[in-house]
Amino acid sequence: MYNGMLHAHSGFRWLVIIFLVIAIIKSFAGWFGKKEYGKSDNLIALILLSVTHLQLIFGVIMYFVSDKIVSMGVAMKDATLRFWVVEHGFTMLIAITLITLGRVLSKKAATSELKFKKGAIFYTIAFVLILWAGVIKPNLLGAGMF
Repeated sequence: MYNGMLHAHSGFRWLVIIFLVIAIIKSFAGWFGKKEYGKSDNLIALILLSVTHLQLIFGVIMYFVSDKIVSMGVAMKDATLRFWVVEHGFTMLIAITLITLGRVLSKKAATSELKFKKGAIFYTIAFVLILWAGVIKPNLLGAGMF
């Protein structure tokens, strides 16, 4: 079960990143291009939100079936364990919250410009966090790209 969840979690990471990049590009293009917020913009944001929350479910399951999860006292003494037990999950929760806020606030904004602006800001910050805690740092720790 652990290996299957690991592959699902690793694979969905790329779906999150792909849809996040698309949402960021569309948000900035709409914001600076003075475009109208359309159905395709809403659909990309909805797919991003769905894939991100599915990734969260995979991550929570992984957290509870992983052999890396040890007592907090032990984890805090080892940088690699601390990353997987505390930092990765906490950073990703912040990123998921930002993506959710970006979607909700964009949907409720009064004008297209504000919809794109809110999406661009929240999605970009989330992207930086995900890139660090989901791609760069795990590679530095030897987790690899998949």
